[in-house]
Amino acid sequence: MNILIAPDSFKESLAAADVANAIKQGLLQSDLNCEIRCLPLADGGEGTVDALINALNGEIISTQVNDPLGRTIESRWGMVDSTAVIEMASASGLELLTEQERNPLLTDSFGTGQLIIAALDRGVTNIILGLGGSATNDGGAGLMRALGARLLDNNGAQIVTGGGGLSELAKLDLSEVDPRLTKVEFSLACDVTNPLCGDTGASAVFGPQKGADQAMIKTLDSNLQHFANLLQPHSKIDLCNTPGIGAAGGLSLALEAIAKVKRASGFDLISAALQLENQIAWADLVITGEGKSDQQSLAGKACFGVARLSKSLNTPVILLSGSLGKGYQQLYQHGIVSAFSATLGPVTLQEAMRDAKQNLQKTALAIGNLVAQQ
Repeated sequence: MNILIAPDSFKESLAAADVANAIKQGLLQSDLNCEIRCLPLADGGEGTVDALINALNGEIISTQVNDPLGRTIESRWGMVDSTAVIEMASASGLELLTEQERNPLLTDSFGTGQLIIAALDRGVTNIILGLGGSATNDGGAGLMRALGARLLDNNGAQIVTGGGGLSELAKLDLSEVDPRLTKVEFSLACDVTNPLCGDTGASAVFGPQKGADQAMIKTLDSNLQHFANLLQPHSKIDLCNTPGIGAAGGLSLALEAIAKVKRASGFDLISAALQLENQIAWADLVITGEGKSDQQSLAGKACFGVARLSKSLNTPVILLSGSLGKGYQQLYQHGIVSAFSATLGPVTLQEAMRDAKQNLQKTALAIGNLVAQQ
């Protein structure tokens, strides 16, 4: 039997390559006679750089940037010919903060802008920017500052950083924005379709995982609306209502005003580069997974993309995720034939993340033995 293991990362726990290897080790310990291929995936979040650079034989580059709270860190990005591949998560990501540090009123996207500057210094003409895993809700205000914009209050002073500071924004000075942006096209790799504001917007849907309570969500939502109103004269699209603007705390809000931007499905972009369809055609069985599978998985996540593509090729798919949440059963309608949680009993989130590798191996061993009996 040919088995393709094609998972996404387990956010804040295991990289996609580590997930794939753990599942492989479990299968190899089972009674199943099989040939295995591992194909780590991403959908625009963590792992996007590794997935694309490995597939396209590119170069990994390390650059010092500011993290979401302004501390200096080393961030990785990739380059293939004249194209840069950047993960917002590597500079402005949630995984860079402890749970206690998460506060989208304070966090900002300046570091992502610094990565763009580093890419411009290399002479790139295209930038693929993965928008998943952000810790910010600042509409890309920090990114704009890094690229030369000045965000001023009523007194002509720079506003404070973070999503909270946008309430003081009175004037935008774009006169010193890096002119090299006019020669670069951005492909925003993202699969969510949330608008900027409202009940399905950036603050309401994604704010809680970034540390926002209900009062903060109300403030952040109002601030993004205010920011969008000031940026709207610089953009040809409806910044408040265009689907996808709400991704990554509204990061693309800023880019829409100062750069040439197109949106692409993160999964489609990466799966094409990896020739995923050919890999699935080789397989008799596909195993995919992610940190948590629930109804949000249907919004373009990697495992959903794997399932749909496999279904079109009549290849069965097993879902093996860190946990199964509300609504995961809907995936059965899109190519998943069976779903498993790697968590072996009632545990805390910290315990589940700590033991993810061992739990994946044990569950994959059980799956292998089950399939061997068929």
